[in-house]
Amino acid sequence: MQPYFLPYAGYFRLISGSDTFVVYDCVQFPRRGWAHRNKLRDANGVEQWLTLPLKPAPQDVRIDELEFAEDAAAELERRLRPFGLDRASGAAAALLADARNVQGRPVDYIVRLLETTCGLLDVPWNVVRSSSLELPASLRGQDRILEICRRLGAGRYINAPGGRDLYDPATFAAAGVRLQFLPPFDGAPGSILQRLLDDPPERVRAELYGWRPQD
Repeated sequence: MQPYFLPYAGYFRLISGSDTFVVYDCVQFPRRGWAHRNKLRDANGVEQWLTLPLKPAPQDVRIDELEFAEDAAAELERRLRPFGLDRASGAAAALLADARNVQGRPVDYIVRLLETTCGLLDVPWNVVRSSSLELPASLRGQDRILEICRRLGAGRYINAPGGRDLYDPATFAAAGVRLQFLPPFDGAPGSILQRLLDDPPERVRAELYGWRPQD
């Protein structure tokens, strides 16, 4: 799965339900996606975008090549102000404090926030970044995913429900990999930071287990 900035709770089902979770960071940065932004409720209860301050980059830049703007820490602090986060406590306060610690490349920062969240939710952290596998640039789409499975010795690949239109079960089966998908997520859809502002970690964690991947 691509690394998402403070993603919705359903994202963490993939981490909780896999022996190895692959952060898919060696692909083109999706500018309209969730890698660098998410939504929180502002002081008036209206959802607004919170976007990471990134340095301008070419259209084809990879996720692992992104850089922060020079004043990223101060700019992120400015962008956080409308959300009235002074009320944060407990797990939400811990995650927010880590989010304010802007260091390294954006992908390092985002993955660190994912790991922090897993710690707060008591979810095991067994993660590999796809960029560390040095995959051939010629591999695209499901062929790239299958090569990751091959290198990690995977016999099963679990994906989010939205991946059904991207992958062919027969092609995976021919490669010796069982393709499965998570069922739709029925929890609250907001950012994990918003969830931890609203609910205790135990309630959020309960939504990550008890499911079975669908064939």
